[in-house]
Amino acid sequence: MNPQYEDCRAGYAGVFDQLGGYGVAPAVVTVDAVNAYTDPQYPFYCQMSDQVVNAIVEVLRKARSRGVPVCHVRSFCSADGQDGAMLLKKAPSLKQFREEAPLAQLDARLEVRRNEPVLVKRGAASAFFGTNLAALLTAQRRDTVILLGFSTSGCIRASAVDAVQHGFHTIVPRAGVGDRHPAPHEANLFDIHAKYGDVVELAPLLSYLHEPRESPEHLTPHNTK
Repeated sequence: MNPQYEDCRAGYAGVFDQLGGYGVAPAVVTVDAVNAYTDPQYPFYCQMSDQVVNAIVEVLRKARSRGVPVCHVRSFCSADGQDGAMLLKKAPSLKQFREEAPLAQLDARLEVRRNEPVLVKRGAASAFFGTNLAALLTAQRRDTVILLGFSTSGCIRASAVDAVQHGFHTIVPRAGVGDRHPAPHEANLFDIHAKYGDVVELAPLLSYLHEPRESPEHLTPHNTK
């Protein structure tokens, strides 16, 4: 917990300070882990992106080795931006996220595998809005969503809100998400942890992913035993 939020934590005590915990069937979801945020040539670049990508790669490596499903969600829009709806009217700079644009491509360091779905969201912050992510996770009998990527104050926060509203245990590793400035990054981590999911350190998350798991066929959707 960042020291600047100690007073906030005291004020939230007994109201917004519970842990949702882990479920038994996790899935890893990367959100907008794209070149726009990880390559300094682009205006969306996050200075903390190298350490974030390193953490993402570490989580992906562990998840893949343990057979934990992985899904990637990215954003793009048509050349005229019409499918970006109101979001692009609010933030016209997002018109740069055209399907073929280099900045809209997933960072190569993720080494996306053929069996890992890549979903597309248009005109939306949340990885769940306008995609079949919730249906995909439910079909895979997942009860826990681990969110990684960019940005903490935008798409990660929106995805965390939707994840818990869809009934998933929602986990956000502090090291695995990033923003363009520390202030919105820290503020939104605080709020996510207070109200929507659990903001966790990397080491215990990796230990959780390393645990032996039952076959999904023996689990029911959103089982929290």
